[in-house]
Amino acid sequence: MTTDISSLDPRIIARGREFFKSISGESPSIFNKGWWTGKVMDWSMKNEDFKIQMFRFVDVLPCLNTSESLSRHIEEYFATDDANIPDVLKWGATKTKIGGGLVAKVLNKTIRSNIESMARQFIIGQVSKEAVKGIKKLRKDGFAFVLDLLGEATVSEAESAAYQAGYLEVLEAIQKELGKWKPLEGGSGDLDWGHAPKVNVAVKPTAFYSQSKSVDLDGTASGMMERIEPIYKKVMEMGGFMCIDMESLKYKDATIELYKRLRTKYPDYPHLGIVFQAYLRCVDDDVRGLLDWSREKGLPISIRLVKGAYWDYETVMAKQNDWPVPVWTHKPESDIAFERVAKMILENADICHFACASHNIRSISAVMETASELNVPEERYEFQVLYGMAEPVRKGLKNVAKRVRLYCPYGDLLPGMGYLVRRLLENTANESFLKQTFADEADMDVLLENPEVTLRRQLEEKCVTPEPEQRDGLSRFSNFPVVDFTLESERNAFPASIAKIRSRMGGEVPLFINGKEVRTDVHLDSYNPADPSEIIGSVCQAGVAEADMAIDAASEAYLSWRDVPPRERAEVLLKASQYLKDNIHDLSATQVLEVGKQWDQAHADIAEAIDFLEYYAREMIRLGNPRRMGRAPGEMSQLFYQGKGVAAVIAPWNFPLAISVGMVSAAIVSGCPVVYKPAGISSCVGYGLVEMWKAAGLPDGVFNYCPGKGSVIGDHIVDHPKVSVIAFTGSMEVGLRIQERAAKVHPGQQQCKKVIAEMGGKNGTIIDDDADLDEAVLGVLYAAFGFQGQKCSACSRVIVLDAIYDRFIERLTEAAKSVKLGPSENPSNYMGPVVDKAAQENVLRYLEIAESEGNVLVKHEVSADLKATGGCYVPLTIVDGITKEHRIAQEEVFGPILSVMRAKDMDEALDIANSTRFALTGAIYSRSPRNLERAFNEFRVGNLYLNKPSVGALVERHAFGGFKMSGVGSKSGGPDYLLQFLDPRLVCENTMRRGFTPIEEDDEWVS
Repeated sequence: MTTDISSLDPRIIARGREFFKSISGESPSIFNKGWWTGKVMDWSMKNEDFKIQMFRFVDVLPCLNTSESLSRHIEEYFATDDANIPDVLKWGATKTKIGGGLVAKVLNKTIRSNIESMARQFIIGQVSKEAVKGIKKLRKDGFAFVLDLLGEATVSEAESAAYQAGYLEVLEAIQKELGKWKPLEGGSGDLDWGHAPKVNVAVKPTAFYSQSKSVDLDGTASGMMERIEPIYKKVMEMGGFMCIDMESLKYKDATIELYKRLRTKYPDYPHLGIVFQAYLRCVDDDVRGLLDWSREKGLPISIRLVKGAYWDYETVMAKQNDWPVPVWTHKPESDIAFERVAKMILENADICHFACASHNIRSISAVMETASELNVPEERYEFQVLYGMAEPVRKGLKNVAKRVRLYCPYGDLLPGMGYLVRRLLENTANESFLKQTFADEADMDVLLENPEVTLRRQLEEKCVTPEPEQRDGLSRFSNFPVVDFTLESERNAFPASIAKIRSRMGGEVPLFINGKEVRTDVHLDSYNPADPSEIIGSVCQAGVAEADMAIDAASEAYLSWRDVPPRERAEVLLKASQYLKDNIHDLSATQVLEVGKQWDQAHADIAEAIDFLEYYAREMIRLGNPRRMGRAPGEMSQLFYQGKGVAAVIAPWNFPLAISVGMVSAAIVSGCPVVYKPAGISSCVGYGLVEMWKAAGLPDGVFNYCPGKGSVIGDHIVDHPKVSVIAFTGSMEVGLRIQERAAKVHPGQQQCKKVIAEMGGKNGTIIDDDADLDEAVLGVLYAAFGFQGQKCSACSRVIVLDAIYDRFIERLTEAAKSVKLGPSENPSNYMGPVVDKAAQENVLRYLEIAESEGNVLVKHEVSADLKATGGCYVPLTIVDGITKEHRIAQEEVFGPILSVMRAKDMDEALDIANSTRFALTGAIYSRSPRNLERAFNEFRVGNLYLNKPSVGALVERHAFGGFKMSGVGSKSGGPDYLLQFLDPRLVCENTMRRGFTPIEEDDEWVS
């Protein structure tokens, strides 16, 4: 039987009116202005600035363990003359200094007490005894419960195990009381309402497996199941029900897979549910898919349908990564989807139990009337609302539907504050149903109208979206999207491309000079660092003769290429960009095999190369227009640019395509033909530039691929009199040597050589005493050990304030011990081999230095089986007891060794951070506005990241480069970079003839 919801509208509205009438005069406690919570909600809804500061303050509060720290943060967040700031906060911010310590303590205690009370309102208990007591009271009032343990942000397997133990503990406590609980209305024995288990728990699956990631669906589902299955067994032992919560989108597929595995393994126990989120655009397909699976397998299921709690997060992440926004962008669309999917579930009531989770009276009424129209038995659906919210709604629901279950978070206040912030955001949002109903007192007819009508009205009122900004016929630059592993197509593409590349590798790789392949007798075998016996390619090596041939070809091509209009040169880059887009998975696979990059790291490298091509093409069009200089009458002065000459590009292996393409494309689009020397160990990736420029139609001689040993051709290329520009990325030692040699003028040389050198770093991350450790631990772990720490921007020093030192180190070391090590082509592995045997030897040498200078906290190694393969593996290492005088704190390692340094306060932390001769990247994790401002001004590096990892720079958004011994030159991917390859010229014409000259409109003179 099918039902058109719109035909039920009169009944839905009538039901809603009855509902509103039954709760007339009541209001949720969160909107009661007689209480502190209600006042804060009121202030938050009236003042957006206060709302932001208040919620951020609530977020940091649990970390403020001293009166001094609390006072300082109150002052930083609320020191303002704004009349909308509550008096107690203004006094705390401005008067504690005047009143002294006693006043500060009293005010701070009041503020802390009030905010903790806000959190407790939404939490049924902090310990199991409190939770059981709270549940007992709810049941006495006639409400069932679903218990959810807070603290889902686990960063290590130790924390995941502790989280599992917390569930088992509270279930044991409930089991002791279970026999005393009378069944709810109409129930008997162990069943409420005659059909529902008394015990009901919800689990957030990623909390049980700290290594969850979207790229590894099978491994993630298996890791989740290993720890959740004992919880489910305990729930089954108690005759209970377990629901698997849905979290952020990136874990959706793994969560559905987990549900299917559990449901299949225990086919005779039906009390297992899963949550779906109506705000996701894919919700219809996901729910329909599970219903079809249920019928195919003959296994009854249960679905809880919610609107969704991560709307802001999903929207921001999608926009940051240039993905399609996965959630509905208008609130009524989520409401429409909720009613539509609820109907789908109710139509399948014979195999699917339905939990309607909403506070929206319109949505609730629609479910009631749809269920009635479809003759769905009452035991096949129930209603759920959040504990501590919408008390009138739950009371009205109980009177009408009887079957009401409260979703009850339980646990410590520290993770509870994150939950509190989500609840506050929901209830102060302009489109929140509770806010509109109980705070804004919106018209009942508007609240109950069909959301399709609401949507049409909103779209009619909305302004037309402007066209994307155009610049010289091109759309505004935007970064190429980050790979989205929530897409099955992306997860499948990588193994397919790795197999494809593996099937055709191992052959000879020739030079490419003046548009022709050139073969030599000397070869260098490039191998897979995870298995050195696997040869990626046998690369021909250039000698001095081949280097001269390439330079001569480039020098000849310069004479014509420099005069090609800038727009035409830019168009070649755009064609090259399209080639990379069309071949991104194959190019990524080559990096996975040749240099050991993880899937996401390899994809990001190609994406960055695309960005360089797209950005520099637009920049050259901008710079290519002659610029009028001055406005003097009778003359026309124009500034314009030409390429400097032949550019030698000496590239690194750690970003083998991105940095290569960046330097090469900048030179070429500027009018400078290139002699390109890739790093020997990434020469097969480097050959990808040959194919790219062929596809783009670049004229012969403008790009020349010339791999060879630095000891043979390196100095020769740098010294060559026909080379005008040297673009280099690599070690400080080689960079300084290049600068020294480039300063000498050789016979026949007609131009001073320009050196652009990015030379590495010794990057530090500061952890403030109020840092969000959930973010800081994972951020440091990724910055230090992503791609085995082989990034010039990698975090090699973490500087931790004394007050938080022990807690941070405990969580960081456990997180580091939890990650998996092994070949990078396996997506479950967090860290793979270093790039080759020489790198392995270098890292092991520095490991000995680290062990001699500090205390080893973590030395996480691959298994004996992997060691036996001869792969280039080194231990993931963390050492503490390091001071700024130690070698391991001063010298660049280029490997997975992290030094931990203790600082007594922010002054010392900044001093340590600035204590090396490098100044490339840095980061700070802090929730102190004042300390973030200090870092902005005093943490002197080229790229500083506040509450972000020190790695992952994006073209334009994070134009990249440092100073001091980290390099010389403008930031790559920035507005000044191309100028380094260009010589400015100015032509001034006298436009006056016998006293006559055209008069321009803005000339301020009279003839």
